[in-house]
Amino acid sequence: MLACRHGHGHLKLKLSTFSALIDQCLYLNPHNAFLSAESIHALLIKLAFQRHTFLANRLLSLYSRSGAVDRALRVFQEIPIKNTFSYNTLLGALWKAGLAELAQHLFDEMPQRDSVSWNSMISGYAASGMVAKSWAFLRRMQEDGVRASAFTFSIAASFVTSEWHCKQVHAAVVRNCFISLNTVVGNSLIDMYGRIGFVDYACHVFQGIEKPDILSWNSIIAVCGRSGHEDRALAWFKLMLVSVFLPDEFTMSALINACGDLGDIAKGEQLLARCFSLGCIANSIVCSAVIDMYSKCGRLYDAVQLFEEMTVWDSALCNSMISGYARNGLVLEALKLFVLALKKEIRPTEFTFASILGSSSCFGLMEQGMQIHCYALKSGFEAEMVVASALLDMYMKSGSLDSAIRVFSSMDAKDLVSWNAMIMGLAQHGQGVEALKMFRQLQVHGLQPDRITLLGALSACRYEALITEGNALFSSMVEKYGIVRDIEHYALMVDMFGQAGMLEKAINIIETMPFKPDESVWGLLLETCRIHGDLVFAEMVAKKALELEPRFALPYVVLAKIYETRGKWESMVRLRRSMKDRCVIKVRGHSWISIKNEIFVAKSRQILHFEGETIYTILNLLLLDMKRQGYVPEQHEIFENGEE
Repeated sequence: MLACRHGHGHLKLKLSTFSALIDQCLYLNPHNAFLSAESIHALLIKLAFQRHTFLANRLLSLYSRSGAVDRALRVFQEIPIKNTFSYNTLLGALWKAGLAELAQHLFDEMPQRDSVSWNSMISGYAASGMVAKSWAFLRRMQEDGVRASAFTFSIAASFVTSEWHCKQVHAAVVRNCFISLNTVVGNSLIDMYGRIGFVDYACHVFQGIEKPDILSWNSIIAVCGRSGHEDRALAWFKLMLVSVFLPDEFTMSALINACGDLGDIAKGEQLLARCFSLGCIANSIVCSAVIDMYSKCGRLYDAVQLFEEMTVWDSALCNSMISGYARNGLVLEALKLFVLALKKEIRPTEFTFASILGSSSCFGLMEQGMQIHCYALKSGFEAEMVVASALLDMYMKSGSLDSAIRVFSSMDAKDLVSWNAMIMGLAQHGQGVEALKMFRQLQVHGLQPDRITLLGALSACRYEALITEGNALFSSMVEKYGIVRDIEHYALMVDMFGQAGMLEKAINIIETMPFKPDESVWGLLLETCRIHGDLVFAEMVAKKALELEPRFALPYVVLAKIYETRGKWESMVRLRRSMKDRCVIKVRGHSWISIKNEIFVAKSRQILHFEGETIYTILNLLLLDMKRQGYVPEQHEIFENGEE
């Protein structure tokens, strides 16, 4: 009896010893955790403890932490009596490795499932971009009578994309009495409503939280700032100051970002002064926000000065400065800083690659963009959603459809941004039918279209002259998709009807708009009048456009071209005199070309520029060769001394 008791105590001592040892290993980095797991595993086998459920589960956690899924599977298979914790631990490891099919198979085999099991499946599918399956599992969980936890609702709130689903999640939270008592769930709902632009609902949720924490305050301030309600963000900040909470670096960065979006440099600098008093000015997050604010408000010099004054650079600071350069058209400076950061061994993040790829796409620097793509691939960032979307956007803007399609096809998880980039890119490159196929596939995959998606679909209808389909899509935006039409959607309809020669319908669209049309809408209609040579409509539209903006150049230009085509020289002279009297300046276009490390810009009708004489000589030689092949150039295509 004594021996048995002694043996039992010896076993208990071994269990606690190994458990404590595994606890220490869980804090190691993944590589060291894996090496430690192998050593402990070998010792457990030597002592014949590897089949003990408790120790095997702990070892399973350690292998999962280190990402060794194959070893975790082996340990799991060797456990003779598996409990729910065993299944849940392996389930988490499989989702972490992106093995969705194995995770689904393991879940189906589970003899018993708790809320952790369901949460793993819901969050796993959501993280993989398969939102429809996440919703299906959430419904199955409720049908099986498993009570959702606070974490369940936090997960559900993170992948909501529509008003209807928002209200469903919110109602379920209220029914389960989580809204006032659980701060974490309340914070998730604030972020959820903020993500789809329902600021009033987010504020209502915040007011219902019984004990808001600093994260609650930061969330409501950030939501208001991101949604264009900067004044409300500042009002919440004032209320925060009179409460028991002091602002931290996240509060200040959210407020400064709001001022940057608003373009209010005065309020931004007031907040900057408060950062000095709080002692958080040296914080990387705050400095990044200040750099963003200055670059957005046209104070790039101040942004550069602040960046150079920082003694320690990190990826957040470099990301802000790179995007600041790119935003102000200084793509070479952005590329140089990217290279300099690499030399300083500052490891780029997914946002670094997204910023630098965005600047490359804006200036058509395909060669540099491809080099950055290769580096992102070597660094293991190509699969990151934000990087893949930036690559997709770059290749689309550069006209490399095949490369864009390859990137899209290789993405394991596709979010709405990547689908939108494909739909919009295909439409803009004349592949309207393919764009509409993508639009239908997006909905099959369970994603809810947003305003950008509908812009892409309407663009596809416009390019393919699908008037009936485009009109039906436009009419069903609010009822079917819950998307309020804005001026860009109306502008596409005006352009679509105008291109089809249905000018009266285009005018009707403008007259039924719930807001005042801007110069871009009238400009689209003017251009279609010029294409169809409708002088009566053109004069009427030009008059309306000039009432809105007397110094808007496009009406004068379009009318002048129509008058010239019809030989109305007196009308054309009067128009040009009117332009001169009103000081209307025609905005000239320009082109650029990248040669090695330099970008050369050529403006329309520019006579003197780098190697100008040589350029025009080559152009005339090309024109001469075209003439020999039977091409008859128009008058404006003859190049003489730089004039075109």
